Amino acid sequence: MRKLTAALCALVLFVPAAQAQTIKDFLAVAMKKWTAPFEPFQLIDNIYYVGTDGIAVYVIKTSQGLILMDTAMPQSTGMIKDNIAKLGFKVADIKIILNTHAHLDHTGGFAEIKKETGAQLIAGERDKPLLEGGYYPGDEKNEDLAFPAVKVDRAVKEGDKVTLGDTTLTAHATPGHSPGCTSWELTVKDGKENREVLFFCSGTVALNRLVGQPTYPGIVDDYRATFAKAKAMKIDVLLGPHPEVYGMQAKRAEMKEGAPNPFVKPGEIVTYATGLSEDFDKQLTKQTAALEKK
Repeated sequence: MRKLTAALCALVLFVPAAQAQTIKDFLAVAMKKWTAPFEPFQLIDNIYYVGTDGIAVYVIKTSQGLILMDTAMPQSTGMIKDNIAKLGFKVADIKIILNTHAHLDHTGGFAEIKKETGAQLIAGERDKPLLEGGYYPGDEKNEDLAFPAVKVDRAVKEGDKVTLGDTTLTAHATPGHSPGCTSWELTVKDGKENREVLFFCSGTVALNRLVGQPTYPGIVDDYRATFAKAKAMKIDVLLGPHPEVYGMQAKRAEMKEGAPNPFVKPGEIVTYATGLSEDFDKQLTKQTAALEKK
């Protein structure tokens, strides 16, 4: 998937817009993994993985119902609902839907689940127009990147709290990947220990334009501020919008009753953010060089 992401970045730089079929071909490759099933499981304490093999979706159990973190592609909504049921939960008990960022691979099921449950959708304030318009930032007319539009009930900014029953999450503005990219922090129990969990929004360049006509104004500064913020955070459990962000499959395979939870890995966010920052600098250099050749 990392190679695919790099290829998509190159694609947006060097392939003429008229060759939309090429973008479709790359997305088709990604979708094979994005829509492949994965058995749901309890990740740690009240956090459960209900996503696909390539897109992470989470359920957080509280004393007053469920919180759903992101969805996947529209065609995977039925699979996500089935995964929730496999764990013994009811989709009807979803009271809050949280979004990390407004891209089609994490928003595809919002409209359907929100309509079915009446849940409140909460997202970063700068992503609200994207969610309500159903489009990729800076690429409003690209149908390949569109998703079902959905009303945002509450827009959050840095430090805002979201509480349901006995569970509270803190919103952290981590823009760049999208203007309103929001990471969510939560404290959970791991035996007798408290652990800080971060659902990191994302920090990859993906299809974003950094120079010339950037995807949105200030995007470069936003990325750099996000990397600095992430490196300074004290996090025990790093989670993310795609399994490869935190090696989900490998850690899942290591889980054994009575053994330390392999998802507890203090400092992993620092290593990951450092790698993202280095990749970002490379992409910025490539995009700048490509612009200068025009």
